[in-house]
Amino acid sequence: MVIEIKDAAEHLGKEVEIRGWSFNVRSSGSIAFVQLRDGSGRFQAVIVKNDVSPEMWETVKALTIESSVIVAGMVKEDGRHPGTYELQAKEVTLVGGSPEFPIGKKEHGVDFLMDQRHLWLRSSRQEAVLRVRDDIEYGMREFMKERGFILCDSPIFTPNAVEGTGDLFEVKYFDDKAYLSQSGQLYQEATSAALGKTYCFGPTFRSEKSKTRRHLTEFWMLEAEASYMDWEQNIQLQEDMVVHVLKRVLRERRKDLELLERNIPVLEKVAEGGFIRMHHVDAVKELQAMGSDIKDRDDLGADDETILTKKYDKPIFIHHYPIEVKAFYMKPDPDEPDRALNADMLAPEGYGEVIGGSQRIDDLALLERRIAEHGLPKSAFEWYLDLRRYGSVPHSGFGIGLERTVAWICGLEHVRETIPFPRLLNRLHP
Repeated sequence: MVIEIKDAAEHLGKEVEIRGWSFNVRSSGSIAFVQLRDGSGRFQAVIVKNDVSPEMWETVKALTIESSVIVAGMVKEDGRHPGTYELQAKEVTLVGGSPEFPIGKKEHGVDFLMDQRHLWLRSSRQEAVLRVRDDIEYGMREFMKERGFILCDSPIFTPNAVEGTGDLFEVKYFDDKAYLSQSGQLYQEATSAALGKTYCFGPTFRSEKSKTRRHLTEFWMLEAEASYMDWEQNIQLQEDMVVHVLKRVLRERRKDLELLERNIPVLEKVAEGGFIRMHHVDAVKELQAMGSDIKDRDDLGADDETILTKKYDKPIFIHHYPIEVKAFYMKPDPDEPDRALNADMLAPEGYGEVIGGSQRIDDLALLERRIAEHGLPKSAFEWYLDLRRYGSVPHSGFGIGLERTVAWICGLEHVRETIPFPRLLNRLHP
């Protein structure tokens, strides 16, 4: 019976077959220990020389790091570690040999590991990160489905900017030109006017020349939009989703978090909910008191977010940013016309912005004026303006960056480890 390593406990005392790779091999002369991995988990196969044929023993002795193998035998408890299991192997079949593996047990620099990213992914740490990423993605989609949102994929090729023209990737589009999408939001505003509540989940691109630990040029984002939802309901929806995702990861991926040496009680505290709401004015005052040189109407920089979020053990929604530092589509507060009905969710422990959201402008004349103030070509946005011409309603939405979320939940220093093949300012390989 072929099984996955993660299911070994269910087959105690039974003959099984494992198909995977050897990530470590050692032998004492008459007994060999082969550390196996198959993507679902890792455990040890024990091969006794007298229990196998001479030819098979030679195969075992020839195994190297990352040889692909099929190992058959009986699942037994590992006497040294209660609650863990090993395979008393009877058959070992070499599927594919491996010369000296480029990534050894010694310390390697980040650049070397990134050059070997296609192989570095096989390490236990990187496996754990990608498994957590998988559950975060699943949890987000699961939550959207439960809340009645319809998945509507937005295009990657777009004719215009969303967030501003300074960080677009321009591409040739037959006899015309197009841009790689910065965001699917505008398209979600159209689909939500048809279906009520929609979201997209896909890659987005920003050609920012940034080398910070939070930036990638290609990243994945879930963007949701709902008709008749105001900015406060929008914030609550975001909190509910983050809590849902955290609870799922803590339930399904605790062992991976432990392997990553994550401070799990910190995440459990966040999963209780009760996120902080803070007006931009109050956030600025607090930052100034802590020594930041931020001005009253400045956007929060990465350093400001780090300072502020190290003070609190819950995510913070900073709301009502000055209208001039935010995107053209954000609705001004009727009671504070110089401030937007928006909020950024900052993750604790110094991780900073993970979600950005707002109530959108639903008035045609105001939206036309804002497009002009931002120096954007009105002709490119005529279809978007149509959404205000034909049955406009109050509506809100948000975008959550997957890689930043993974970095925070896994406790990683840099987003480059949160995606299988990161694209950075200075990296397009492998």
